[in-house]
Amino acid sequence: MRLQVFLSHSRVCSRRKALELIKDAQVTVNGKIVNEPSYSVDSSDQVYLGNKKVSLKENSYLILNKPRGAVTTLQDEHAKFTVKELLPKEYKHLYPVGRLDKESEGLLLITNDGDLAFRLGHPSFKVNKVYFVEVDRRLSGQDALALERGVVVEGRRTHPAKLRMVYSKPNASGFNLTIHEGRKRQIRLMLAGLGYSVRNLKRIQYGPIRLDNLAPGKCRLLSREELGVIFKVCGKSAVP
Repeated sequence: MRLQVFLSHSRVCSRRKALELIKDAQVTVNGKIVNEPSYSVDSSDQVYLGNKKVSLKENSYLILNKPRGAVTTLQDEHAKFTVKELLPKEYKHLYPVGRLDKESEGLLLITNDGDLAFRLGHPSFKVNKVYFVEVDRRLSGQDALALERGVVVEGRRTHPAKLRMVYSKPNASGFNLTIHEGRKRQIRLMLAGLGYSVRNLKRIQYGPIRLDNLAPGKCRLLSREELGVIFKVCGKSAVP
């Protein structure tokens, strides 16, 4: 994982502070000063902050049902309500994988496993994410096909998606949309480009992990079986 992430996941400092420390040449890896935040390290490397050895803490893996209004970005100093406030005390050092915007809800993976977080979030691993989407009018067949084929968002075409209609009315449509990209506000922008307004956006599945009946604002640990499946999907070799 990246050195900056390594430091923050070891709980010695925040990710922002880690960036400062690395740039200030206060971090060494295997006896050499490293001032590049993206420098790759793993648990076998000897990482020091000044004269203090830095080690990764034991990894933990949770899912959280993020309610509307909660901010995913933990570094947002102006946020009144972040997902960190929903985590038990012993898990407040963990970080969300990817993002859900403030007005969206649903499944959020929480961990301090930087390697898994990278694999889940990087488009090259093509980990599917499933969202329930409700829009303000009937979704036409032509627009459904456009979503599946990809639409241009901010100058770049989105990757192909899968769409399954749940209901269709004159004043609303609800459907499940499966994507593996993670661009900022991607689904909202895709639909806005086709002339729709999103009323409800809820992530219901991330890779093989389902939200099921987890209540809003609640979290739970992933089972060993769930970890085994998600590690396999991401190409990780061992379950902790």
